[in-house]
Amino acid sequence: MMSKIKLNLRSLSPTETVAKARQIITALTGNPDYATPHPALTLITTAADDVETAITDVQAAKQTVATKQSIQHNKLDALEGLLRQLAGYIESVAGDDEAKILSAGVSVRTTTTSTPTVTTPTALSASEGSHEGEVNLSWDKVKGAKSYVIERTTDPQVATSWVHAAVSLKASATISGLTSGTRYWFRVAAVMTGGQSGWSDPAVRLAS
Repeated sequence: MMSKIKLNLRSLSPTETVAKARQIITALTGNPDYATPHPALTLITTAADDVETAITDVQAAKQTVATKQSIQHNKLDALEGLLRQLAGYIESVAGDDEAKILSAGVSVRTTTTSTPTVTTPTALSASEGSHEGEVNLSWDKVKGAKSYVIERTTDPQVATSWVHAAVSLKASATISGLTSGTRYWFRVAAVMTGGQSGWSDPAVRLAS
């Protein structure tokens, strides 16, 4: 069986291919077993030299591009800095006059104010307090709430029967001063930057 040569040229980089070629040229030069290499070693040497020159040119080009890009970035930074200074001058002259700002060839920045969504508290529950005439309330915390307003009513529960019970800075409160044996309904609303939320679903408890 005839042995097959393994070059693996596709797996080599250009520099590695040149090195491989020079290795073979060196091994074949003056080798009596290979008196007449074909193609001639001089031709392969020239081809290897050409690739090496091309590699050097590519590396030089990359360095040139990198240098030019660096110069471009520096010049762009300088231009942007000058434009910011100029924008400051335009603002100092135009003030809040949008027409005057636009006449300078620049745009007017739009100011937006984000108002938190007003969220109604959920999961209100009522439990027996530690003392007579007390009811403990708790609910899920509302993100962004500044405080909570609590109202109460007794039976019958109608729209006009609700009265103020307390204000709390956290998602819980203890309502005191209630009449023992009386059934009370409670509801809570969150007070936020955007205003007061709607009322939660009510919770009911018999005061102890």
